[in-house]
Amino acid sequence: MRNHPALTAVWPGRPYPLGATWDGQGVNFALFSKHADKVELCLFDDKGRHERQRITLRERTNDVWHCYLPQARPGMAYGYRVHGRYKPEEGHRFNPHKLLVDPYAKDLIGALRWSDAVYGYTVGSKREDLSFDRRDSAAFMPKGRVLETAFTWGDDRRPEVPWQDMVIYEMHVRGFTRTHPDIPEDLRGTYATLACAPVVEYLQRLGVTTVELLPVHAFLNDRHLAEQGLQNYWGYNSLAYFAPEMRYAASGKVKEFKTMVKTLHSAGIEVILDVVYNHTCEGNQLGPTLSMRGVDNASYYIVNADNRRYYDDFTGCGNTVNLEHPRALQLVMDSLRYWADEMHVDGFRFDLASALAREAGKVENLGGFFDAIRQDPTLNRVKLIAEPWDLGHGGYQVGNFPPGWAEWNDRYRDGMRSWWKGDAGMVGDVADRFAGSQDLYGWSGKGPHASINFITAHDGFTLHDLVSYNDKHNEANGEENRDGNNNNLSWNCGAEGPSDRPEVNALREQQKRNYLATLLLSQGVPMLLAGDESGHTQKGNNNVYCQDNELGWLDWTSSPERESLRAFVARLIRIRRRHPSFRRRSFFRGQPIGEGLPKDVVWLKPGGEEMTPADWQDEHVRCLGALISGRGITDIGARGEAQRDDDFLLLLNAYHEPLPFTVPASQGHRWCRLLDTAQEDMHEAPLEDPVYALRGRSLVLLSRTIAKP
Repeated sequence: MRNHPALTAVWPGRPYPLGATWDGQGVNFALFSKHADKVELCLFDDKGRHERQRITLRERTNDVWHCYLPQARPGMAYGYRVHGRYKPEEGHRFNPHKLLVDPYAKDLIGALRWSDAVYGYTVGSKREDLSFDRRDSAAFMPKGRVLETAFTWGDDRRPEVPWQDMVIYEMHVRGFTRTHPDIPEDLRGTYATLACAPVVEYLQRLGVTTVELLPVHAFLNDRHLAEQGLQNYWGYNSLAYFAPEMRYAASGKVKEFKTMVKTLHSAGIEVILDVVYNHTCEGNQLGPTLSMRGVDNASYYIVNADNRRYYDDFTGCGNTVNLEHPRALQLVMDSLRYWADEMHVDGFRFDLASALAREAGKVENLGGFFDAIRQDPTLNRVKLIAEPWDLGHGGYQVGNFPPGWAEWNDRYRDGMRSWWKGDAGMVGDVADRFAGSQDLYGWSGKGPHASINFITAHDGFTLHDLVSYNDKHNEANGEENRDGNNNNLSWNCGAEGPSDRPEVNALREQQKRNYLATLLLSQGVPMLLAGDESGHTQKGNNNVYCQDNELGWLDWTSSPERESLRAFVARLIRIRRRHPSFRRRSFFRGQPIGEGLPKDVVWLKPGGEEMTPADWQDEHVRCLGALISGRGITDIGARGEAQRDDDFLLLLNAYHEPLPFTVPASQGHRWCRLLDTAQEDMHEAPLEDPVYALRGRSLVLLSRTIAKP
């Protein structure tokens, strides 16, 4: 829309849907604000640089201000100015001098340029946020852009991978391909690259079923980072819950994201989004006025009941979105439906999900947010994963989310890390986690797939660094190494950081194989951190949230060690896929499932005897075997057929010395060694000796084929 004259026709329009909606003839604008006195729609030129018209919204229906512009078209840049009381002590922060991004904007043009003008108060004033700033912020703000949502999806279908068959791959859109040698440099780090053949083929070869993308909602670079020359890399700083982050779009168009989803679906790969609905980028009372704060602060955020100038911060980011308010809840629900319906994503991982469940300050696990999702015809069919904690009192809720939800299981992460580094008293916890964490999820009627198992994630050490560093090394973040978690349960295998000692490097590779094999052979849904399969390192930095550079980007350089590890992971995933024993829908019973059948799982000591109650309490136990019966599966197949499998014997030795392990009698069917993490290159081989020479710090998987009825 270049050099267009002012729009002369302004019709009443409708209060629904919220946002800017192109209907093929014109654009409907609708903005919720309960406490506003006046709302102005500001229209800009194509690039969003110059305001060319202001239209007062005279229609107000159920606290929604609206109008319809029959002459408006897709591509129009816009923002709002909202008038009302500036009374922070009452929870109101209206300032019409500040241009606001529509909370429902589906596309943004321009980037925020930090300036004191984007704050509703006068920065540096002795009265702090009780002061009032009259500078116009429009020149520094991104603008919404009216979107044409049409896209040719064709026969696109969700892969609908069953939970128990999933292998999740957590990745960063930009970091995953930023240095990829087989992708044109101008496309690297974008949605488009995730639809490129080299990436799709890599994911297929590896065997992952589901990619989980770090936040792609439009977000801001924090001011303190920008002033240090750093970037908000992870994106947990949302500005607009409907607009994809344009820094990841090579074309600058929303449809690039849709093309990525369609291409991955055609390859049988699901797309899950990491979403941040618990807080926004506007921060605490001293943060900028960019969107919801200026639209209706008292409705969108949880303000402190005793002093409404301040926020109840359950997120550590300055504010918490108030999902007790029906319009804030509507915003989140509308956003989720938009990404599921319009963008075809397959599910969501909710950052600090406990904050979404807070009502009157307490986490209510059967509260309004969960009720809203459960009854929604779209959202009750997509995959829902909670990060089941926040930073507030009572926020740790692992195992307590309602039916239909899976959870990141940090008990799995911590238990397996402690076991393989050799900590005492871990044998019982390791068995519980390996078996799907029935102690956490069984009480509510859930199955093992409620547990999203992980050893590493974006937040923390990579797998390579987990076995290479005892301590974090976050100096590059500019916070004197104070940021990041100090309790990493890591072990450097004898040297801190890079080492030229062959025995240290060999042990590190073996420990990586231990972790990966444990993860991919456990009951539950495994989640891999992108790059762990090839030894990606962040040089000991366990908090690269601000490192949009080689430290955070995956290194695609090839080496024999990296290729070997990738092949090992792909082989593990193939084993998991072929054998239902490792992806059960129901928990082990520890007893026979029928007359004349063996127990579905038997826990063994190195001598071959079954573990006793006293053994489980012995803190010195560092070695454990799990005999898994292929005839002990209660699940049935997709067509109602009985599930049968080979028998498996999994041996885990976290002790630093070798231990002979007596293998159960073969019952006429020979045991075969499938893998031994103490041997980098190995082939399947029949077992000749009834006692297996189990090396120190190693995992072994044996199988025997039982004739199926």
